[in-house]
Amino acid sequence: MTTENAPSPIAAAPLAATAAALRRGEMTLEAYVNAACDHLDAHEAQVRALLPEPGRRARLVADARALATRFPDPSRRPSLYGALAAFKDIYAVDGFETRAGSALPPTAFAMPEGSAVTRLRAAGALILGKTVTTEFAYFDAGATTNPHDAARTPGGSSSGSAAAVACGYAPLAFGSQTVGSVLRPAAYCGVVGFKPSYGRLPTDGIVPYSLSVDTVGWFTQDVAGARLAASALLEGWREPAAQGALPVLGVPAAAYLQQAHPAALAAFEETLTQLQARGVQVRRVAILDDIEQI
Repeated sequence: MTTENAPSPIAAAPLAATAAALRRGEMTLEAYVNAACDHLDAHEAQVRALLPEPGRRARLVADARALATRFPDPSRRPSLYGALAAFKDIYAVDGFETRAGSALPPTAFAMPEGSAVTRLRAAGALILGKTVTTEFAYFDAGATTNPHDAARTPGGSSSGSAAAVACGYAPLAFGSQTVGSVLRPAAYCGVVGFKPSYGRLPTDGIVPYSLSVDTVGWFTQDVAGARLAASALLEGWREPAAQGALPVLGVPAAAYLQQAHPAALAAFEETLTQLQARGVQVRRVAILDDIEQI
């Protein structure tokens, strides 16, 4: 299939603005869902961010009608009322199969729905579907392409979730990070990736890669959306104070950074130079010098 001169799949889908408009009734849930499905139908053959689901539109319309009936009063609607969200195919989500990007039967991964999903449902979000992951959230890539250039990788392992948000299929999608599986595809696809501190959001209901490192994370198109999701998902969330002084950034020195490709390292150093020119302090920190041994 050629993608030359094909229309771009990229569309705006800011989570905070979308959720606010839905809560206020500025657009109906049914119209919102149908528009999202239209966009998905137009571009998913190229992007391949989601796992196939026969009858997706009909299910979402039914879910939207049920949610609207449950919350007729705009003043009582939860913070993510009606916003579409997608989950990496290592999350157990009631009503969906889990395969962890593998050819194994779903029965191999049967488990109760986890905290991340139940908290999202409680916040009023609708589930668009499951997203493509590399096999077992490791290296073996799935079919997802980069929405900005189909010839390039979307990054992994949360490839489908990053691509789905970049396309605007959904304003929120969930991934997981053991090493760089949220922040890397976020950077490749040009979206915001947020990884809370380890253990800040339970990882129950997720096929594990490393129980001592795995962390729930999510993607949005902007920082305001990432903060809104955090306020709905993280217990005891406090909005950050107004930013005063610029931050001090710690950067690993020597051995750790030398693992990067020279082109990537050059781009990284250029970014640091630009930040320093704007007044950000950068400190080289001697950590992970034994990275090769690790």
